[in-house]
Amino acid sequence: MPKGKGMNGPLRGLRYMLIILDAIVINIAFAIAYIVRYRLQWFRAVDPAYYTDFTAYLPFAALLTLILLAAYTMEGLYGEQRGRRLWDDVYGIINGTTTGLALMIVGVFFWRPLFYSRLIFIYTAILVILLLILERLLLRIVLARLRKRGIGVARVLIIGAGEMGRRIMRNLMANPDLGYRIVGFLDDDPSKHGADIGPFRALGDLSRLPQVLQEENIDEIIITLPWQYYRRIMRIMAECERSGVRARVVPDLFQLRLGKVEVSSLNGIPLISVRDVTLPRHYKIIKRLMDLTLASVAILIFAPIMAIIAVAIKLDSPNGPILFKQKRIGKDGVPFYMYKFRSMIPEAEQIKPKLYTMNEADGPIFKIKNDPRTTRVGRIIRRFSLDELPQFFNVLRGEMSLVGPRPALPEEVAQYEPWHYKRLQVRPGITGLWQISGRSDLSFDEMMLLDIYYVENWSPWLDVRILFLTIPKVIMGEGAY
Repeated sequence: MPKGKGMNGPLRGLRYMLIILDAIVINIAFAIAYIVRYRLQWFRAVDPAYYTDFTAYLPFAALLTLILLAAYTMEGLYGEQRGRRLWDDVYGIINGTTTGLALMIVGVFFWRPLFYSRLIFIYTAILVILLLILERLLLRIVLARLRKRGIGVARVLIIGAGEMGRRIMRNLMANPDLGYRIVGFLDDDPSKHGADIGPFRALGDLSRLPQVLQEENIDEIIITLPWQYYRRIMRIMAECERSGVRARVVPDLFQLRLGKVEVSSLNGIPLISVRDVTLPRHYKIIKRLMDLTLASVAILIFAPIMAIIAVAIKLDSPNGPILFKQKRIGKDGVPFYMYKFRSMIPEAEQIKPKLYTMNEADGPIFKIKNDPRTTRVGRIIRRFSLDELPQFFNVLRGEMSLVGPRPALPEEVAQYEPWHYKRLQVRPGITGLWQISGRSDLSFDEMMLLDIYYVENWSPWLDVRILFLTIPKVIMGEGAY
């Protein structure tokens, strides 16, 4: 017998909470509408002969509440909330409210009470829509913050660590507000089930599924195996059903070509099409215009600060240059020289081999939190990322973008696994998802997962979001060293 764990409990609790909140909001909106109509008398005065006490409207308020809640249920507002877009809620609220209002007006028309006011229901509908949208927005903010702190998250197990499995990992890692925590993954390939992928633990082969479900308290599994393993997939789903764990399968279609998926309908028949992830030409133009415009403005704004930093570097460490240039690997593997304000002693690169035992990063990245090569001025400018200001000139030259994957060193690229190379399909960025997700505190594989997610999901709005979220990270100096 299923033990009833998984998503049902949390989902049911959230569903009931939404229904109660919506009922309260509907009645608040009705009360405000009554005040506007009978007390404030906006737009149209009330004939004293038709002035009605609020208690006379209470049965109508209760009936309207029931009708609207039923309409919202039909619109799916109380179903699965994870991954649901705000626009889906807005559309459901507007559609459900107008449907419910129409039914209410028809019912009142047949009832024909002497005190009936059409305006009060119109006011109520407008207020309900506005207040419910505000409620959903605030609820999303609260849930996102709770989920980022590990409260109310679903523990997920990935079945299959191939490209699709890693893509699921990238998506869930880049969107912590969805409330999924990947516990680890299972895979029968010995080369995969023995090595962790960033923070995601390798938990063994598929034979360990019953044991892992029990030991790790799994809420949900996502199966990413190809469809030639159909029988094994069915056995996995049967095991999940016995354990009361929700199981979801990534259709094999998505593994044939990892692109953007579009779903349409042909007279009720669902049609799925897949388009390539290559950016449309107009998107590339928009991104380049954003880079040129914002980089030029930034250079003008930060010019006085850059001049002060240059003088401070020369006074603090007179023997070395003001700028530090370093070879990095750019778009399509083309090398370029990236510029930064020098934050270390002149002989820093020569000393680096002697400090490998102090490296605090994993993979091919070299990072030391309290690097002894850093100068006094260097510690300050690195803390607030001011050493990266000259990179705006790399952006103007077309070697970098404002937003993109972290610029990689040649020795890092030489150690890439095949799946890492996708991050080289776009220009590297001054900031990126890695910047707003932990910066230097991230592992190498975590940076790779976030960078590849960015490549696969780029849009102008994603760039704008990352730029806005970078500002507080830089001001607070989080993860910078």
